[in-house]
Amino acid sequence: MTSTPTASPRPTGRPGLPPTQPHADHDHPAVGPAHRDLIAQVLDTWSLQVLAELCDRPSRFNELRRAIPAVTQKSLTATLRRLERNGVVAREVLGTRPVAVQYSITPLGKTFREPIDALLAWTTEHLPEIERARERYDDAVD
Repeated sequence: MTSTPTASPRPTGRPGLPPTQPHADHDHPAVGPAHRDLIAQVLDTWSLQVLAELCDRPSRFNELRRAIPAVTQKSLTATLRRLERNGVVAREVLGTRPVAVQYSITPLGKTFREPIDALLAWTTEHLPEIERARERYDDAVD
């Protein structure tokens, strides 16, 4: 009977999350599935716009739909549920007639403001360069 080698112990961290130790070649944490999943959920097309709206003020569902006219009701509902599940948006049922729901950004959600603004500023600054690179690439591929 052959023995199977034992796996090396995994660095400690929270269950389900990547190790908290930095990557060997960098001083930032290793990018794992949990990071990719969260970033994909929070920086998708509609989430960015919803967060931008809610950073300004709490809004009801239809106010968000009017503020983001391209979003469908189904996409907005899914986006709000995802953001609520991640703890960055709060949902409050208002005791009005008819019953209404208001969404607001949570304190955790407010911590996204600075990195999102930095990312948008970087994008704005470098977009012309990115577009030129895309054109060069597309021309070379064609």
